[in-house]
This record gives sequence, C-alpha cells and structure tokens, in this order.
Amino acid sequence: MTLLAPSGWTPVPPTPPRVVPASPRSRKLLELVTRLAQTNVTVTLIGETGTGKDVTARLIHSESPRAKRPFVVFDCGAVPANLMESELFGHERGAFTGAIAVHQGALERARGGTMFLDELGELPLELQSRLLRVLDERVVRRVGGAQPIPLDVRVIAATNRDLKAMVAEKRFRQDLYFRIAQAVVHLPALRERKEDLPQLVATLLTDLGRPEVTVAPAALQALKAHDWPGNVRELKNALAYALTFADEPQIEREHLQLLEPARQGSELDHLPLGGLLLDTVERVAIKQTLDKAQGNKLRAARMLGIASSTLYKKMKKYGL
Repeated sequence: MTLLAPSGWTPVPPTPPRVVPASPRSRKLLELVTRLAQTNVTVTLIGETGTGKDVTARLIHSESPRAKRPFVVFDCGAVPANLMESELFGHERGAFTGAIAVHQGALERARGGTMFLDELGELPLELQSRLLRVLDERVVRRVGGAQPIPLDVRVIAATNRDLKAMVAEKRFRQDLYFRIAQAVVHLPALRERKEDLPQLVATLLTDLGRPEVTVAPAALQALKAHDWPGNVRELKNALAYALTFADEPQIEREHLQLLEPARQGSELDHLPLGGLLLDTVERVAIKQTLDKAQGNKLRAARMLGIASSTLYKKMKKYGL
C-alpha cells in the first residue's frame, strides 16, 4: 500500500553532515537554533531579504522532535488579500461563493508539525487578531465553520520588517508581537560574515548541481570585496550566472557579474528631489532598478531591499 503525503506537506530532507561555520557569529547562530529546535517555543526569524530565513526555519524543524511531521510554508506576502483568510484558516463548503468543498487551511495541514509563516509583517491587521486567537487557544475554526479543530503545531515566523516600528505605527498588533516574539533570532547579513564565503560558495555550487567546480583566487577575492545587498540569494544567483560562462570546472573573475547596489547616502543628498511627489520618486526608482536588473523582478526587489511581493504591488500601482 502506498502512503500519500498530506496536502501542503513539504518534506524536509535528511540533515546533511554538520559543517562548522568559519565566522564566530555564524557558529553562535547555529548553536542557538539547534537549542531552540529542541523546544516548542514560537521562534521569529528577523533578517534582510536573502539571509536564509527559510533555510533556518527548515533547519529548526529538521532538528526538532517534529522532524518527521509536516513542514508547511505560508508566505503572507504572496497570497492575495482576498484569499488569505481561507488559505490560512481553511473554509467550509458554502462559506462563500465558489466554496464548493471543504478546504483545509495551512495551519490545519501543519498539525503535528511546523507552520512557517514567512513575511509575517505582510499579514493584514484584520487577520492578526485571528492568528493570535489560534496561537492562544490552540484551535482553529475554518471560515464559515463553528467547530473548533484542535491544533498541535509549532510556529516559526520570519520577516524583514521592523515589527517594533510597525507596532508603534499601529500596523502590527502589540499582543501578537509579544506572542510570536518568545524567541527572536536575528540573522546576520552576508556582508557581516564574509569569513563564511568559501564554505557558502561550496555549498551553493553543490545545490546548483556543480560540486566539482572551484573558484579561482581572483574570483573569490572579488566575491569577498562585494557588499552583497541581496545576501546569500544574490550570491547563489551570481554563481549560477558564472557557471553558464565557465568552460572549465573553475569560475574565473571574468565570469562574475556583480550588481552594484542602489546609490545611497550622500550621493542622493545632492540629487534635485526636493518638491517632487514621493510617488514620483518611488516610481522612477523602481523603473530604473528594473532596467538595471534587466527586467529580473527578484533581482530588482533585492536591490531595492524589499520583498518581491511588495515590488509586484508597487509595479501594479505605478503601471510598470
């Protein structure tokens, strides 16, 4: 008899042999998440886009007693607002027009395992109170349903937003913040742990299916000199690009195309921006960044320091 995985379940591969990071900050981070994995506390991962929040969440799950149970990802920034309640909490048949069958939400599908709430800062205020109630009561009610469904689930949240600032601006519930901030883990940017670059490069080349490829000293030096505004995700993209031009199993300096970060600080101070509408400035910045990224929206979002879902919303707003 063949057993099928539950709907929405993301299998977590066996944990690879543990590699000790080179940088002290990364070693301390690894020790922390390994300890947290053995507990059932709610963990919130905070870091810039591309720092590996999803990888860290999977590591916590794979090292936990729930490792053989479901790992369900819910990206709060990628689900349309009109579908978010149904997709997160589920719905009963007939709950609304088009609800022709019972639908299990992401929380319900994660029972016994781990629920990874990515981009939590994008969750609308009206759903934050429902999520808080679920976390407190450990039951979930589908849209259109009255029957409480017991919920044994470990929650890991992630965001690149400043949740404390959002609380002060009344854009994030304070009670939910305190509930999900039982353990807050700050993931360092790649520029803060460049000692890890050689190990990261080897790992990413393996992920890209080219473990035999090496990096020439000049190329490695160029990687170390770059600031990596897009963090590990940008590094992986840079290596994937280089592999398309490397005829030999070695990446040379000329194979790398490292994007320059958007202009910051004093250079912007001298641009004639005074008196312009903020929407006008933002539209031009987005358009120029998209041009610089050659239309690659994920790369443009990294250069702008925003989530890709936020970029899509702004592109729609400005007709780009």
